[in-house]
Amino acid sequence: MNKITTIGLDLAKNVFHAVGCDQHGKQVSRKMLRRNQVLTYFAQMEACLVGMESCASAHYWARELQKFSHQVKLIPPQYVKPFVRGNKNDYNDALAIAEAVTRPEMRFATIKTQSQQDIQALHRLRERRVQERTALCNQVRGLLAEYGIIITMGVRSLQCKLPELLEDAENGLSDVFRQYLVQIQQQLQELDVHIGFYTDILKEQNRQNEVCQRLQTIPGFGPIVASVFYSLVGNGESYHRGRDVSAALGLVPKQHSSGGKDRLLGISKRGDRYLRSLLVHGARSVIIHAVNKDDKLSRWVNKIKAERGYNKAAVALANKMARIGWAVIAHKTIYQTA
Repeated sequence: MNKITTIGLDLAKNVFHAVGCDQHGKQVSRKMLRRNQVLTYFAQMEACLVGMESCASAHYWARELQKFSHQVKLIPPQYVKPFVRGNKNDYNDALAIAEAVTRPEMRFATIKTQSQQDIQALHRLRERRVQERTALCNQVRGLLAEYGIIITMGVRSLQCKLPELLEDAENGLSDVFRQYLVQIQQQLQELDVHIGFYTDILKEQNRQNEVCQRLQTIPGFGPIVASVFYSLVGNGESYHRGRDVSAALGLVPKQHSSGGKDRLLGISKRGDRYLRSLLVHGARSVIIHAVNKDDKLSRWVNKIKAERGYNKAAVALANKMARIGWAVIAHKTIYQTA
């Protein structure tokens, strides 16, 4: 039997499928594994290249398999799809992964450390509470509009207005609806407590993380943006240059070129939507404050804004921020104003 040099592992919740290939890419084995059999199976295998799709639980399994001296690479699922032959099934998926992982020009996802996943989990929890608060505020504003009461947009605006509505006996609200508003007010207060709890942890982690401290020297990088950026980029070794980071975040133009004629469209919007939106919001803050500044970055921003408009300037600056962020991490330096 030929020696197995590459294994494609199709991940699942309970039933995993592994396909082994030799140095010529020929399939020599395939195995269905229960969850409790995976580590035992790979512990008995000689060190080889293991490919997996970058999906749920992939980072955990990658760290575990690396303990057995296996070389583990994670592939974005959209890059595996073209290698699937025949009908879709678990073994064909695993074989496609085994083929894709050996391609010399394949792009791989960074294996996150446990600390990076902790930061990511913190942001996901905080983001969900923010979304819940926003949804509740929008619902309440819509309900109040049915009673002829219009409240301006914004969480703080609603929180300031609710006590006034409850105290005003002449606004036409029934006693039943006032009880609803009391409950809503309590819900908003609880959500604020949860968001504050996660934000305090985030800021404390930033103070203890030297990389995040250096990232916050970049204009537009606050504690939230810095921690999310670090959780995604890590030590920067998975990217050759800063433009690779901005491309991974979808901050570069889509391209539809043919016949030697280049045609650039809007930004691709690939990658992490949450971090991309935070970078754009940070860029907007920089643009607002760049009007009265005369440093090199502010002059560039003001020029782009005058020539292309506010929104394109914000996206262009977000692209530059991502590239600067990688440089600060990779070269272990801080941002210096020119």
